[in-house]
Amino acid sequence: MPKKILTGIVVSDKPNKTITVMVERKYSHPILKKVVKVRKKYNAHDENNKYKAGDKVTIIESKPFSKNKKFQVMENSK
Repeated sequence: MPKKILTGIVVSDKPNKTITVMVERKYSHPILKKVVKVRKKYNAHDENNKYKAGDKVTIIESKPFSKNKKFQVMENSK
């Protein structure tokens, strides 16, 4: 099974070597036919603490680093 690759915006960089990324996706509701916007936060591993709040980043699924941290930063999306 391929690894998930998600793009989002860093909303927090307070913990050491960790960032919180807000990923937003849109889909059409099956019955109402309305476009629904869903946001979800993911904790991602940032080894060098180089990403700050407001940066756009791409994260990839990886081995678990901790209880909640199962993604790591792939690159900085411009």
